[in-house]
Amino acid sequence: MHDIVIRGDMIRLGQLLKLANLASGGGDIKAILEHGVRVNGEPEDRRGRQLHPGDLVEVFDESLRVVAQP
Repeated sequence: MHDIVIRGDMIRLGQLLKLANLASGGGDIKAILEHGVRVNGEPEDRRGRQLHPGDLVEVFDESLRVVAQP
């Protein structure tokens, strides 16, 4: 599991995928979402989905946990 540190109290799923270096642009994000992404165990296909500290994103074989910057 990788912690992804964010500065605010929210980040959008597409932004998180870029921050985690899993996507470099919109086309990559669309392909990843079509492949299958789960947020807190539920399937998700909206790149604008709001994520908050404590949320868990599963993509490919990666688990990403959203963490607030201290």
